[in-house]
Amino acid sequence: MSETAHFGSRKVPLGDKQALVDDVFRNVARRYDLMNDLMSFGLHRAWKAALVSAVDPPKNRPFALLDIAGGTGDVAFRAIEAGGEQTRVTVCDINADMLAIGRERAAARGFGESVTFTEANAEALPFADRAFDAATIAFGIRNVTRIETALAEAFRVLKIGGKFACLEFSAVDTPGLDRLYDLYSFNVIPALGRLVAGDADAYRYLVESIRRFPNPQIFAEMLRAAGFARVTHKIMTGGIVALHRGWRL
Repeated sequence: MSETAHFGSRKVPLGDKQALVDDVFRNVARRYDLMNDLMSFGLHRAWKAALVSAVDPPKNRPFALLDIAGGTGDVAFRAIEAGGEQTRVTVCDINADMLAIGRERAAARGFGESVTFTEANAEALPFADRAFDAATIAFGIRNVTRIETALAEAFRVLKIGGKFACLEFSAVDTPGLDRLYDLYSFNVIPALGRLVAGDADAYRYLVESIRRFPNPQIFAEMLRAAGFARVTHKIMTGGIVALHRGWRL
C-alpha cells in the first residue's frame, strides 16, 4: 500500500501533498498577510514578536538566521529590525509566489543585503551543515509533508549552540473558548477567505490542518527525536498558539 499524508481532513498520496499545499499558497499569496491580520484580529503580530524575542538577535556581532517557510518576509523583517547591523536573514520557502511577495516587500523597505530569498523545500535545505546561528518557522511546519525530516534538516544547518524556534497553532483547551474557536474557525475563516482572498477552500484546508497537527507535548518529543536539547514550549492566547524552542548543543 502506498504511503499517505493528511491534507487537511482527508488523506492523499504522500507524493501529492506538497503540490496541493503549493496550490493553496499560490492562490492566496497576494492577500496572505492581510488575511493573517483579519483572521487573528492582529494577534499574529504579537505572536511573531514573541518568536523574534525568543531568537534574540544580538546587536553587536554577526548573526545568521534561517527563516523556514517564511516567504513573505514577515518574520525576517522583524528579526532584522530587532538585531544589529550585522544581522542577516535567509528566507527559505518552497512557494515561488510567496517569495516574490517577500522580495517586493524587502525592496520597498530598503533591506538590501540584510535578507535573501531562496526557493527550497524544508525537507531538503540547500545549505551547509552548521551554517546558521538560529532557525525559525512560523505557522509552516504543519504544512510540511514529512515533519520529522524537516526538523532534522533544521537541526543539521544550525551551529553548535544554535537555537530553533517554531510558532504553530495548538489545541485550545479552555472551556467555552474551545467551542467558540471551532465555530469561528470552520465558519468565519473560510468565509473571510472567500471574501478577501477569493478562495474559501484554501482557508478551510488551513483550519483542518491545524486540527491535525500534534499537540505540544507530542511535538516536543519530535523535536527531541530530531536531536534538539532543552526543548520547551509556551502556550499563548488560551492555547490557540504555542511557541516551541530547542537548541543544538
